[in-house]
Amino acid sequence: MIPAMHDGRQAGTDRRRQRVADAITNASKNGTPISVSGVARQAGVDRTFLYRHRDLLALVHAAELQPAGQDPVGSLVSRASLQADLANAQACNTRLTTRVQQLEKRLSQALGEQAWKNSGLGVPADIDELQRRITRLEQENIQLTAALEEAGADLDAARAVQERSGPGQEPARQ
Repeated sequence: MIPAMHDGRQAGTDRRRQRVADAITNASKNGTPISVSGVARQAGVDRTFLYRHRDLLALVHAAELQPAGQDPVGSLVSRASLQADLANAQACNTRLTTRVQQLEKRLSQALGEQAWKNSGLGVPADIDELQRRITRLEQENIQLTAALEEAGADLDAARAVQERSGPGQEPARQ
């Protein structure tokens, strides 16, 4: 091929490539939906031109995935990096949700205790003294129960002796 013809074809390809890049940038900035057919139509090229130039096709597909207002030609972001960012954001969201739940639980407990104390129904401040008194009373109850059982046994023994000695007689002393 003649070098002048080759240079002419190369210049035509370069112009079409630039029109495709401009069409992608304009569509992205305007917020219009981006597709292979739409970009080819706006750039004035055939769709096969985009399929023959894989780098331009990758730009179109990258622009389809990017939010409106970003320049897909100037900042190519891989799908894997976007997925990694999404995974990181979801993990951060999970951590923050867990932290919010913990804080809500602590706040609920603190407000509950505050309301309990303000209502006058709260636990007395001298709960240790009350616990000691309960223990003392339980021990005293055990001692009195044992003394009662002993007195009951003594009474039963005295009645048994009274019955053996007969009515009206005084029991024998030991």
